Amino acid sequence: MSPPLVLVTSDAIDHRDMVWSGTPASYLTAVAVSGAVPVQLPTVDEAFDVAPLLDVVSGVLFTGSRSNVHPPLYGAEASAIAEPYDQVRDRTTLPLIRETLSRGLPLLAICRGLQELNVTLGGTLHTAVHALPGRNDHRSPAGPDVDVRFALAHDVTVTRGGRLAAIVGEGPVKVNSLHHQGIDRLAPGLTVEARAGDGTVEAISVDRASAFALGVQWHPEHWVRTDPPSRAIFKAFVDACCGRTADRSQKAA
Repeated sequence: MSPPLVLVTSDAIDHRDMVWSGTPASYLTAVAVSGAVPVQLPTVDEAFDVAPLLDVVSGVLFTGSRSNVHPPLYGAEASAIAEPYDQVRDRTTLPLIRETLSRGLPLLAICRGLQELNVTLGGTLHTAVHALPGRNDHRSPAGPDVDVRFALAHDVTVTRGGRLAAIVGEGPVKVNSLHHQGIDRLAPGLTVEARAGDGTVEAISVDRASAFALGVQWHPEHWVRTDPPSRAIFKAFVDACCGRTADRSQKAA
């Protein structure tokens, strides 16, 4: 059987007086080393039908990003504290989440992707978690060293008996932390799979999903080669994609 195709979301990026569509190669590499073929979904300021791609891919990875979901999409006002925005991406990814779940395709949502998942299903976001009483600063350290910015920084408590626990175990898991936004009101139909020590939601799953549907606030893609929990998350996702490929091949036979 051929390896599954995984659709990977992109950002609209201003670069050298032009708008580019792209995503960090770490996401593409994590998919590839886990046994699937990444297919990058362009983010362009023009509506197009993604159905032909969803007809052939076996899963969708919603990536993290420097940008944040536009606050009016969850009933809040846009402000400088929540910038930068990428409304072109919003117009691409939020409908894509709905269609991915509707089709029963495996879904893995990372950082901004987790926040998109919560907003799509009716939840809201905190725009500055570090400003909330009793919360820690979840932003990454400044500096040019990528490994320092993505270093495993704090533990999360995994929900016992949950879907994430079945993948990484029920003990505390050390994760990295590169976000200043986070889940405020959890959307209906989502379950919390992990929390940070200050109560910040760090992982969620979709209750009624017919396939793998998990979101994490941290970045397992960066350490997929060396960190067992990071590797386990991507392996579980790609294994689900392989199952989807096998089902599709069997129906076509």
